[in-house]
Amino acid sequence: MTLNLKTSSVETREQRLGTIIGWDGTATQLADESAFSRGDCGGCGGKARRICELEGPFTQGSVCSEQMVECQAGNIRDAVLIQHSPIGCGAGQVIYNSIYRNGLAMRGLPVQNIRFISTNLRERDMVYGGADKLAFAIKAAVERHAPKAVFIATSCASGIIGDDVESVARAAEAEFGIPIIPLHCEGFKSKHWSTGFDATQHGILRQIVRKNPEKRQDDLINVINLWGTDVFTPMLGELGLRVNYVVDMATVEQLAQMSEARATVSFCYTLGTYLATALEQEFGVQQIKAPQPYAFAGTDAWLRELARVTGREQQAEDYIAREHARVKPLIAELRPKLKGLKGYVATGSAYSHGLIGVLREIGVEVDGSLVFHHDPVYDSEDPRQDSLGHLVETYGDVKHFTVGNRQQYQFYNLLQRVKPDFIIIRHNGLAPLAARLGIPAIPLGDEHHALGYQGMVNLGESILAALQHRKFHQDIAKRVSLPYKQSWLAEPDPFALSRGATA
Repeated sequence: MTLNLKTSSVETREQRLGTIIGWDGTATQLADESAFSRGDCGGCGGKARRICELEGPFTQGSVCSEQMVECQAGNIRDAVLIQHSPIGCGAGQVIYNSIYRNGLAMRGLPVQNIRFISTNLRERDMVYGGADKLAFAIKAAVERHAPKAVFIATSCASGIIGDDVESVARAAEAEFGIPIIPLHCEGFKSKHWSTGFDATQHGILRQIVRKNPEKRQDDLINVINLWGTDVFTPMLGELGLRVNYVVDMATVEQLAQMSEARATVSFCYTLGTYLATALEQEFGVQQIKAPQPYAFAGTDAWLRELARVTGREQQAEDYIAREHARVKPLIAELRPKLKGLKGYVATGSAYSHGLIGVLREIGVEVDGSLVFHHDPVYDSEDPRQDSLGHLVETYGDVKHFTVGNRQQYQFYNLLQRVKPDFIIIRHNGLAPLAARLGIPAIPLGDEHHALGYQGMVNLGESILAALQHRKFHQDIAKRVSLPYKQSWLAEPDPFALSRGATA
């Protein structure tokens, strides 16, 4: 698949990959239908893989692409994000500021607030246009913050009125002499928010990454991540490698030097597929094509491929042997304590695949998972990156494997048919519903918590800690009711409305 960086707007995941947000079956069935590494795609046609999708008649709420731009471009330390939108689109910045500050503290970086400006589009602007407001906001951003770059996030409102954001950005760039980068991320543009990751990365690749790097830093590895603790520096340090964390909490210079790195890795292919593939395509920065670094099988394969690419095979084998010797006794102690427990994973897709592998490695039963979308294939199209295929081949099938974009009414039925002892969740909006059913939730605010060899121990200990509060959640369940009709509470099919709407 060739990525097109000549246009200012990124192709949506539906266009490139065939992304879906509604499906229900087994993990093996979904892997087979995706035909990523498990068979011939046959008559798929076009660029995207096509999977039959369940489409619901309504949505209770979700997240949009613009919010992902907020938490990516808005978290670059010496840049400013302008949201060309009504003020309400910036409401998510309240929580993102807290996450950003916590992330900086966890990394030992100077703690600061995010720097963003809203153009505050109003009714008059929807009639007469908001280009003048945008030009004023760029000028204000430069004067207030002296940034190294300014990002502009479009919105549903700016897309509807058709503001010429490109022309305003070009004029400002000529005036102020810094990159002014439009990120086309209108909420209605894509049905899943992950396209917002790609929009940010597309703009960075076009206007910040150094086009003609003078040198290759052979020990530098780009690590595409969010705000997690720094687990990659000590891990890659065992191989004599340095880490360049991007995109969140990076500086503009760290983003620029991505083209000089030896290779690119990520904790999650959902987040990193676009940027890593484009860096390889445009600059020859090799993307590590291996299972994600979770549990023994994934981490071993990931380290060995990274070592092969960087010429550090012996260091990797020594490190793998030491970590196996250290961690296996710890997991042997955890397994009897976790025996008989049933877990449920509700996170982003590739991340969920990795977490299920960890749970099964430490002896936890997993009968079900909710992933918030599904990419049938990743941008590299390399079967070694088929995280779902790796899961079912290495750790077996998942009986109830569901794709859905965080619908509360469906989550009740999903949990009822599995009846887990706990859930692991990344986006916490669904966690209160689990609590009302008496199920403790483990919110993974630190996305690196379960990564690598130590991650298996971390997750096992977190499960045991969460189960200490099981009685509290059971007490909640006895005293609350759910806002659904009895007919829906008795419905065994979470997609009954979708099937009825399409019948």
